[in-house]
Amino acid sequence: MTATPAADDLAADLDLALRLADAADSESLPRFDASDLRISTKSDRSHVTDADLATERALRAILADERPSDGIFGEEFGVSGDARRQWIIDPIDGTANFMRGIPLWGTMIALAIDGVPQVGVVSMPALGRRWWASTGNGAWTATHAQPRRIETSAVASVDDAAVSFQSITQWADAGHLPALLRIADRVWRDRAYGDVYSYMMLAEGRLEMVAEFDVKEYDIAAAVPIVREAGGAFTSFDGADSISERSVLATNGILHDAFLDLTHTKD
Repeated sequence: MTATPAADDLAADLDLALRLADAADSESLPRFDASDLRISTKSDRSHVTDADLATERALRAILADERPSDGIFGEEFGVSGDARRQWIIDPIDGTANFMRGIPLWGTMIALAIDGVPQVGVVSMPALGRRWWASTGNGAWTATHAQPRRIETSAVASVDDAAVSFQSITQWADAGHLPALLRIADRVWRDRAYGDVYSYMMLAEGRLEMVAEFDVKEYDIAAAVPIVREAGGAFTSFDGADSISERSVLATNGILHDAFLDLTHTKD
């Protein structure tokens, strides 16, 4: 196993990720709720807007200039370059919200080293919010005020937990609808906040579990260091420490084993 980079070694990468988020905001926010927004359909029947494309192009241009030897894995333009140090980008996570004028969308920027996300930045400019973390440096957020450190909640009982399940259809398509109904029957509160915002609320201690399926690396990579540095746990639905398993179970850490047991109980 490759050693985890020292916290100080990631400082320049985190600074770059934050500047990438500034560039992304400059591209995406002026196009939000624009009357002339151009929308097309990709081969997988998902939507893409001109803002998705322009944002990823802008970030790739900066990385080509400042980190030419690093690889890039972006949602819209795929994989390029070295995979050992790989910038993983979702230019607009929540495109469906973006194109309907709903402000719950954001840019996700991560640096993975040997497949493990070590730096993560999430920017949601329509909310005026940003979150970031690097391994060993804690998780942080800021609005228009000074940055503040964030932590996952201390809730220690599933019965007192709040969860975000993303969508009923997603769980049904994955064959896990019985598990979702079992969770909903046990927890204090269940909601489908959706997309990256759910993970940020988990990192801030406002939720205790987020789970979803059919996710790609760019859908989750930036959230991994933020949740983990806030004190939470982030695995696949089956408990694997990987971002390529196409599923997620993220918790406040305290309840991770309890949710793994609950979701995998046989009816």
